Amino acid sequence: MSGFEVSQSEKGNVTVLHIKGFLDAHTAPKFEKALQQLITDNRVKIVVNMDQLDYISSAGLGVIMGFIEEIREKKGDIKMSNLSPKVYRVFDLLGFPALYEIYEEEEEAHGKF
Repeated sequence: MSGFEVSQSEKGNVTVLHIKGFLDAHTAPKFEKALQQLITDNRVKIVVNMDQLDYISSAGLGVIMGFIEEIREKKGDIKMSNLSPKVYRVFDLLGFPALYEIYEEEEEAHGKF
């Protein structure tokens, strides 16, 4: 079983979450907790950098769906960057590119806030 890690860094008023490994039903709560903490701290401008994400399931995507409304109500957003072609395909299949901003590079996503 592959692990999953979330680390974060702050760039001004934007928080970058780096997610690594496998994001699925087993590891989604860890990601959920990280996002919940950001909302609690009112850090609602979020870039999720997926350059080290090997796999995402619909449960992982569900975590993002679960928080986006609250984050946007607080004038924030979740932008994604550095998706591998494999991860992007999952997003694309579920229609995510129409709902979320997805960028090739973290800097580009950061610059959109």
